[in-house]
Amino acid sequence: MSLSDLVLSIADNKQMLGLRYAEWATRAPSLEADIAAAAMGLDDLGHSRVLYGCLEPLGADPRSSDRESDAGSLRNLAYFDEPWTEWSQFVAANAILDTAFTVTIEACVGGSVEVLQHRLRKMLMEERYHFLHGRSWLRSGIDPEPLDEAWRQAIAWFGPPDGELAELHGKGVLSLGPDDLVARVSERLEVQPPKLRIDWKGWDPKRRREGKGGGIDQRTFDMLRGLEEKRFAPAGA
Repeated sequence: MSLSDLVLSIADNKQMLGLRYAEWATRAPSLEADIAAAAMGLDDLGHSRVLYGCLEPLGADPRSSDRESDAGSLRNLAYFDEPWTEWSQFVAANAILDTAFTVTIEACVGGSVEVLQHRLRKMLMEERYHFLHGRSWLRSGIDPEPLDEAWRQAIAWFGPPDGELAELHGKGVLSLGPDDLVARVSERLEVQPPKLRIDWKGWDPKRRREGKGGGIDQRTFDMLRGLEEKRFAPAGA
C-alpha cells in the first residue's frame, strides 16, 4: 500500500461521510442537530476535495476508470454503503469514524510528507467541532449495535498491527501506527473499544474493510457520478 492509496481511502470515506451527514440535515432530533449535520456534511465534502487534490503532488493517483461505473471500486467503508435509518448510526459515525479519520489526518500532518503537512493542517481545526458534536451525543447514550459496528469498521480500517500503516509509520511518513491510532480515538472519546476479533484473512487491503464485494447504494452512486442531476437538466443540455 502506498501513501496515495491511504489518502484516496480517506478522501472516499470523507466524501461518503459528508453525504450521509447531509441526508440528516432535516431529520435530526433537533434544529441544532439539523444545522450541525448540514455544516459537517459541507465540511467533509470540502475535505474530500482537498484530499483528492493531494494525489497528484504525491506522485501517483490510484483512481481507475472503474470508478465511473462500479460502486465497488470506491474505497469507502461498508458503514456508508446504505443511508442510515437511525440517529444512533449518525452519532456512532460522527463520534467513532469521523474521529478515526481525523487522527489519521493528524498522523499525516505529523509525518514527513510536506504536501500533507501544509494542505491538511486547516482541516484539523474544522474537525474539532465535529468531534465535540459527536462526543456530546455519544455521552447522551445511544444503542450499542451501531457503536460496536462503527468501532469494528474503524479498527479494520486502521489495518493489522503489522500492516501497511505500521510500515508507513516506521518510515516516518505517518507519525502514528495502527495501535496508536486506535488508542488515540479511545483516549479522545474517553470510551474503550469493544473486544473484537477482526478477520484479517478476509480483510480487503485495498478498501480497508472486512470481506469482499459490496458498495454504496445505486441512487447515491448515480448522484456521485452526476446522473441524478442529468435527469433534471433541460433537453439537449
